[in-house]
Amino acid sequence: MEIEIATIGGYEEVGRQMTAVRAGDDVVIFDMGLNLSQVLIHDNVETERMHSLDLIDMGAIPDDRVMSDLEGDVKAIVPTHGHLDHIGAISKLAHRYNAPIVATPFTIELVKQQIEGEQKFGVENDLIKMDAGETMSLGDSGKVDLEFVNVTHSIIDAINPVLHTPEGAIVYGLDKRMDHTPVIGDPIDMERFREIGREGNGVLCYIEDCTNANKKGRTPSENVAREHLRDVLYSMEDYDGGIVATTFSSHIARVKSLVEFADDIGRQPVLLGRSMEKYSGTAERLDFIDFPTDLGMFGHRKSVDRTFKRIMNEGKEDYLPVVTGHQGEPRAMLTRMARGETPYELDDGDKVVFSARVIPEPTNEGQRYQAEKLLGMQGARVYDDIHVSGHLNQEGHYEMLDALQPQHVIPAHQDMSGFSSYVNLCESEGYKMGRDLHVTRNGNLIQLVD
Repeated sequence: MEIEIATIGGYEEVGRQMTAVRAGDDVVIFDMGLNLSQVLIHDNVETERMHSLDLIDMGAIPDDRVMSDLEGDVKAIVPTHGHLDHIGAISKLAHRYNAPIVATPFTIELVKQQIEGEQKFGVENDLIKMDAGETMSLGDSGKVDLEFVNVTHSIIDAINPVLHTPEGAIVYGLDKRMDHTPVIGDPIDMERFREIGREGNGVLCYIEDCTNANKKGRTPSENVAREHLRDVLYSMEDYDGGIVATTFSSHIARVKSLVEFADDIGRQPVLLGRSMEKYSGTAERLDFIDFPTDLGMFGHRKSVDRTFKRIMNEGKEDYLPVVTGHQGEPRAMLTRMARGETPYELDDGDKVVFSARVIPEPTNEGQRYQAEKLLGMQGARVYDDIHVSGHLNQEGHYEMLDALQPQHVIPAHQDMSGFSSYVNLCESEGYKMGRDLHVTRNGNLIQLVD
């Protein structure tokens, strides 16, 4: 059976992930993501009103025109998790393919919301829910199966999909960290990865996220970030001024910790911002988390401002607003607060807790720098970097290669310079560039079996 891989997006940047695998006549697409940086550069652009070709030219979504070079029919579109750099282009590209979207329940719900919020392209693909640990048959041959293996990441319900073919398994390894004590959900299923490495013809190809391949050691568990956050917030228990926290809206485990620790120090938590309401509300509705019944979630700007007025009237010392804006996004809640554009007034000595790192990209770094400067000008004191990454450090990469023993490796989720550390790591394990280690660009085809 011929095996061919199209590296469509995410091979020259972090973002707009999209990869297609052809096994005989059956094609599976993994991820359809957005490049958030390209959108943020164009401040007043409304992507939902733009044609897909304009968005491709802008670098915001994957250029999927290379799909015409794959001889086969798309049988499934498989997003790995609910981050926008993996699902943000589904509402703009999925209508081109007569194939269902297959994902875990939380991811499917986020995809559904994306599609409903943007009707321009008329996406009507079937939405199929599949849990981690399950397998489904694809195509007419009965020889290609799709399996979901549970992984841990900075969003709940994440998986690594595995395409089982007669030539061996294709493991799509974006995105994960090796967390054996997660705050929400099950640990990464390393036992299953090791089994896949030993079964049948083994692993033909491993496509891997290289985000932290330059970082030594292992990525800490989310429990480490939770304890760091506990220590920071407990140290503020006697402070009688304002405390504000911000984190990734999609990081439900981190939001859970913030809500619990706010209550521990005698403050009422409240979630503010559209994406904060969206992700946490969806997680609660699907029973991934059980928030306190009196927890307020407000996304609409008028509702948020009314909440800020209530906090100011009743006393900032009684509340912990958890807001969007950890990257300094221009229209996010924290940035508006820093500019004095909300009823919430920051005073000298007020605490702002960033339970997130800056995404290492110039646009984000510049916006975050500006936001912190503005907060400082109002007298706020910043607590920075209370976070652990959602991606594997070097030891995790070694462990995955050892578990899977792949015949071929394709680095992803980085630019060319970012691949270098992972290339060195793979070469230390016996792989060789141009033979079984394939560094590639967007829009390329890699023939593994002909």
